[in-house]
Amino acid sequence: MQLAIAAGVAVLATGLFLAPLGEQLDDQAMRRALAIAQTTAQQRQIAEDVRSTEPSPEGPVQREAERIRKATGAEYVVVLDERGVRWSHTDPGRIGGLVSTDPGEALAGHDVMEIDQGTLGRSARGKVPLRDADGEIVGAVSVGIGYDSVRARLIHAVPGLFAYAGGALAVGALAAWLISRRVQRQTRDLAFSDIASLLAEREAMLHGIREGVVALDHGGRVRLLNDEAQRLLGVGEEAVGRSPDEALGTGRTADVLAGRVTGTDLLTVRGRRVLVANRMPTDDGGAVATLRDRTELDRLGRELDSTRGLIDALRAQDHEHANRMHTLLGLLELEMYDDAAEFAGEVVGEHRATSEQVTEKIRDPLLAALLVGKATVAAERGVALGVSDGTRLPDRLIDSRGIVTMVGNLVDNALDAVAGASRARVEVELRAEGRTAVLVVRDTGPGVPPEHRESVFTEGWSTKEPPAHRERGIGLPLVRRLAERQGGGVSVGEAPGGGAEFTVVLPEALTDEPGQEPALTGACAPPTAEEESR
Repeated sequence: MQLAIAAGVAVLATGLFLAPLGEQLDDQAMRRALAIAQTTAQQRQIAEDVRSTEPSPEGPVQREAERIRKATGAEYVVVLDERGVRWSHTDPGRIGGLVSTDPGEALAGHDVMEIDQGTLGRSARGKVPLRDADGEIVGAVSVGIGYDSVRARLIHAVPGLFAYAGGALAVGALAAWLISRRVQRQTRDLAFSDIASLLAEREAMLHGIREGVVALDHGGRVRLLNDEAQRLLGVGEEAVGRSPDEALGTGRTADVLAGRVTGTDLLTVRGRRVLVANRMPTDDGGAVATLRDRTELDRLGRELDSTRGLIDALRAQDHEHANRMHTLLGLLELEMYDDAAEFAGEVVGEHRATSEQVTEKIRDPLLAALLVGKATVAAERGVALGVSDGTRLPDRLIDSRGIVTMVGNLVDNALDAVAGASRARVEVELRAEGRTAVLVVRDTGPGVPPEHRESVFTEGWSTKEPPAHRERGIGLPLVRRLAERQGGGVSVGEAPGGGAEFTVVLPEALTDEPGQEPALTGACAPPTAEEESR
């Protein structure tokens, strides 16, 4: 195909060059004929001879015209009078006869250049008026350049043109061969139909798989997004052609896609989704990133952790309940009825006091149920979980489930931090300041060093060994993401007396009108597995 194009271009260029060349040669021949005619007409003797002699093959006009013709190489030099009678001609027998073409324009005083057909055939002709010494027109001079000579010059130029065209064609053929070799190597010798089929199959595969695929070019701009990637990242086709920072905003997800964070199975949080990303560079300087949705798996892992915690708490409660029942049975068998009644009242009152302490200060049922359940888990782990005296939170939260998620993650991290320590304690403070909700979780653990207080909110960052069923380093980034989505923020500092203190500020988190406050009692139900996982 490329060779055919090169040959066609060479032929076309040669033809386009030959066409103006023929016209140029015609123009040169006509101007040469006109110049010879003008030079001849300037000889005053010829004009005098036309006035004073008769046309004759042996006359002076014929002799002078033939001399000029032979000297200039013209095909003919014809001198005629005002009547159009020839006074010279290459064929002496035509002298004295009328010319075959109209001399009117030359006899009228005008110079004429033309390609015409005369008695001597086709020729390039120049005609000028012949004037005497007084400037009066006494005839005309017609000079012809044989057209065969013009055509001969044109034909003589053709081999050179074809030589140049052949050289150009050879260069084009070599270039076509080199390009063909390179294209074959780059396409792995696949035909165009095979490439089209592969592209169609690739499109179907990319948009059909349930894994997000993001392709970036060598400039770091998004080149391709399949349907799953658009769903996971929450963007559309408008992201194509833009950098990850422009399409997604600054954050860890953009850093992972851009390659500023390296590694395998990198965790990132996008909205409410927990994603696992892997990035592979390509030969052209770009990269392909894959995204897997681990939201459900992470939720199931948290539910499993919560379920295990509840099972351990129930096992401990069962053991404690058995001990208390044995104690009560012993008091009854010893007929110490008053002591048995007092012991039973203390046990019941202890549980009621814990629930009432929470529900009296926290009127939202989901948060109250969460903290009652967490208190049981904390007691089993040897940690005292309490609600500060400054806690006052009415039942008019706009997004109570989001706050449950934040408090649950912060309490879980605090329990992990203080587990196994002596005098381990976690304190929760929830208060309302107008329409702003402030969540504070303090612990007596080792605290967070100042140099790590920003890193703890990075996806995948953790100082603890992850469990077998899920990754760590997700809870705190999720807390920050939820807080920022509500226009707030989260920070970490040092708690009074040592340990860590996490503070979440959520402006516009409460409604103006207080809702109906439910009459919760100590019999408040424990949280469900889903609420506990949050």
